[in-house]
Amino acid sequence: MSSVAVQRLRSALVHAVLIGFALLIAVPVIWTVAAGFRTQISLLMGDLFFTPVFFNFGEVLFSKTSDFLVNYRNSLIVGITSTVLCLVVATLAAWSLHRMRWPRWIPNIFLAWTLIFHMIPPVALASAWYTMARTVGLDNTFTGLILAHTTLNLPMAIWLMSVFVRDVPKELEEAALLDGASTPVLLRHVVLPIIAPGLAATAILTFVFSWNEFAVALTLTMKQTATVPVAIAKFAQDFEILYTQMAASAALSILPALLLLLIAQRYIVKGLTQGAVK
Repeated sequence: MSSVAVQRLRSALVHAVLIGFALLIAVPVIWTVAAGFRTQISLLMGDLFFTPVFFNFGEVLFSKTSDFLVNYRNSLIVGITSTVLCLVVATLAAWSLHRMRWPRWIPNIFLAWTLIFHMIPPVALASAWYTMARTVGLDNTFTGLILAHTTLNLPMAIWLMSVFVRDVPKELEEAALLDGASTPVLLRHVVLPIIAPGLAATAILTFVFSWNEFAVALTLTMKQTATVPVAIAKFAQDFEILYTQMAASAALSILPALLLLLIAQRYIVKGLTQGAVK
């Protein structure tokens, strides 16, 4: 077998594996979205072919008993605010770790601790979050949930931003300092434009994690402040599970993250692969 044939076979195998993984991820999502267009009877009977209906989306969005649009707004408020806080704190923390004259062991211990904290399941911290929030009067408030999500996602944001800040050429920073730039000016006009892809990648991941977080949101919120994951779980009622309405709400919950991914795809890929060759 010629080298060209071997290369084509290898390429075909790689593509087959990638297509297999893509289907493994896409099929459950497609099934969930399709379930939102089915009737409850059709779904439970497992009909392969069905006539699409829009009743479930209408019930989720416009029913007098549904607060899904309010939950959507709540998730956007919590996700956007916690993402902005994470980006600001993580960028400044990464700058401090790699540019200030810390002893070498301090950044290593700090990053190790953030990694350990990130490995703790959020559900294990839910009761602690509730106790602290109730003690200071932040239970059932956006502030309490925003602070909780910021804390949960901050370790990941610090790890990502530390990689991007570390790879900023020090020569550019030294040249800016020689020209009389202060630290805020240096960060704004030199560092931030360079790490913009990293900021985009970190922002997307942080927002998605905040948007999908369930355990802490369930513990800290009530009807007025509940987020989308909490709202979806409420379709599992005491005597009935509204599968099709749950599927419709799940399909609608995909839209913000999907929109962000489509808009910032180029920056995300560049940000996640930055420094890989190095």
